[in-house]
Amino acid sequence: MAEERIVALLHGPDRAGIVARVSGWIFARGGNILHADQHRDREEGIFFQRVEWVPAGDIEEEMSLFQEMAKKDLGMIADVMRSSRRPKIAIMVSKFEHCFSDIVLRCRSGEINCDVSAVISNHENLRHLSEMFGLEYHYTPVTKENKGEAEKRQIEIIKKSGAELVIMARYMQILSESFLDNVGVPVINIHHSFLPAFAGAKPYHQAFERGVKIIGATAHYATKDLDEGPIISQAVDTVSHRDNVDDLMRKGRELERVVFANAVRWHIEGRILTYKNKTVIFN
Repeated sequence: MAEERIVALLHGPDRAGIVARVSGWIFARGGNILHADQHRDREEGIFFQRVEWVPAGDIEEEMSLFQEMAKKDLGMIADVMRSSRRPKIAIMVSKFEHCFSDIVLRCRSGEINCDVSAVISNHENLRHLSEMFGLEYHYTPVTKENKGEAEKRQIEIIKKSGAELVIMARYMQILSESFLDNVGVPVINIHHSFLPAFAGAKPYHQAFERGVKIIGATAHYATKDLDEGPIISQAVDTVSHRDNVDDLMRKGRELERVVFANAVRWHIEGRILTYKNKTVIFN
């Protein structure tokens, strides 16, 4: 069994000596740093760091003291977590199963260190698959007339499940600003990377007709501005004249699986810092 570690994400005004102060504080307490990485935004004057270490003393006390040191001595915000933490996530899905089943299997295998606490869908299509995985399935139909009430019910389910993250595994509904303001946890979305081109129905058919040469997928945090939240992960693949619509869709699904899984895993492992609608990813 891997030894318990503390993972800390720091960000704040850049100044000389931050790395030395952080590493010196951990060394003085008998800790052993296993990994450290940092980034400086020269234009904004902001410093970002991720550090992972094995503490010598009480882990809860050390996490609290580290946050206090970062705030008082460095003027920085520090988020700390145990490496062993296994948070709960809620999955929102509609009819497409590729991202849904891929994430569930990665969680079950331990590749992504989290548990699925609830599955929420506006359709019944994936109930059987969800229950086959032993997951609680909540059918919440959404129409123009009941969208507000449906979202209130979805938030109740998410909060009751104890989820610390919501992921939209091709959930084909636009989450309202009210939902995002009240859900209380981050939301990650996945979609094809043609946007803003080929919006609406049948984007792959539109892309085929246009003769595109690349295809992609994007995972990002959901915000009130549709599909404009901080980007976490992206990937592309090439398309040739020999590819038909089915080929484009297959390549798109493959990219969506990988990109979505990367985004969820990096979030769970505490590798993402966001600022000014951008992300810093510590790999």
